[in-house]
Amino acid sequence: MTNHDQGPVLFQQCMDKLDWVFVLLGTQHSVLLVNQERLRRFTFFVFHSSFHHILPAKTYAQLASSARLSAITILVDFPFSHSLALASTPPHCTCIGVATSIFLLFVSLLFFLRRCYLNKIGGFGTKMSNRVVCREASHAGSWYTASGSQLNAQLEGWLSQVQSTIKPARAIIAPHAGYTYCGSCAAYAYKQVDPTVTRRVFILGPSHHVPLSRCALSPAEIYRTPLYDLKIDQKVYADLWKTGMFERMSLQTDEEEHSIEMHLPYTAKAMESHKDEFAIVPVLVGALSESKEQEYGKLLSKYLADPSNLFVISSDFCHWGQRFRYTYYDESQGEVYRSIEHLDKMGMGIIEQLDPISFSNYLKKYHNTICGRHPIGVLLNAVSELKKVGLDMNLSFLNYAQSSQCRNWQDSSVSYAAGALIVH
Repeated sequence: MTNHDQGPVLFQQCMDKLDWVFVLLGTQHSVLLVNQERLRRFTFFVFHSSFHHILPAKTYAQLASSARLSAITILVDFPFSHSLALASTPPHCTCIGVATSIFLLFVSLLFFLRRCYLNKIGGFGTKMSNRVVCREASHAGSWYTASGSQLNAQLEGWLSQVQSTIKPARAIIAPHAGYTYCGSCAAYAYKQVDPTVTRRVFILGPSHHVPLSRCALSPAEIYRTPLYDLKIDQKVYADLWKTGMFERMSLQTDEEEHSIEMHLPYTAKAMESHKDEFAIVPVLVGALSESKEQEYGKLLSKYLADPSNLFVISSDFCHWGQRFRYTYYDESQGEVYRSIEHLDKMGMGIIEQLDPISFSNYLKKYHNTICGRHPIGVLLNAVSELKKVGLDMNLSFLNYAQSSQCRNWQDSSVSYAAGALIVH
């Protein structure tokens, strides 16, 4: 495909589109450039044009081990006698000569052209193989119960205690902590969901574990929950991918992140009466600048305008305490937990104004540790776009809670809020 250090560049462009990928690497530097985590699903082929570029066999072995590859095949085109230098090739590495190299490269080219013809090489919405990629419910059993019956009973219990006051919601804001802490609060948001009109659920969650300056889409087709599996709308994913504004997260990143997963059981429960009639659109939101929040808001505004779509904005509110490196305290409010509540509700009031600039100014002034501030910013900018064309919207918060009541500097807490947006 390429030569020397340009290999990883084309590899990154093509790896999501093929089952087999040939990468031609020439130096130690080019090996280090390859994102090893994303290689784990591919067999990796290495080709070198001259003996002095050959790396020690153990380098490839280490790469295979760290990337969890099934095999590495080292293709060499120098005289066979030189290949004796690779006699120590580990068991999971194979060294073959020039004739076989040429043959395999030719066969791989045929496979490549066949894939291009059959699949028209796309980022999303194109079936590359018969294997369905599933995201497991990785936080089940820790952040919430892995028992489907127990989970169903818990969700029913919380939802039964809440009134449906502003249904149907076009968007909701709800927390993503363990259900022991925020399950009852989240019910206030999900009670406003109308499954009879909702056919697509966008879930925007902040990235907690990986640095991300844009938004990312999942490589999965199915999200598992203890209740039932949720399918991703691959057509919408394909449309979003074509904009060039999205990255593709790895399955490992997806499964390590909790901000989206914590909304899956509640989504499944709220939609259970029409569980075969809807799909989800999970979006991992990075640390966006104000201008990028505006760009994503504008892009997603057309989906927010559609009554058959529901937007779930995943966010906790203030993370207070020394372990969060945030100890803002307004003495005029009395106890620390009351100061936190006052700060949070100030921000909630600004969000209810549906003004992204005011919300941004609030964050700059108080630096409140609202982890879903960027998904909220995207929603507010989407609303602003729709208000320009005359849509009348209203957002109201329905519940507020704290994980504990802080009274001294050694305490810590996380705040939760549930709100819903309706279109008149």
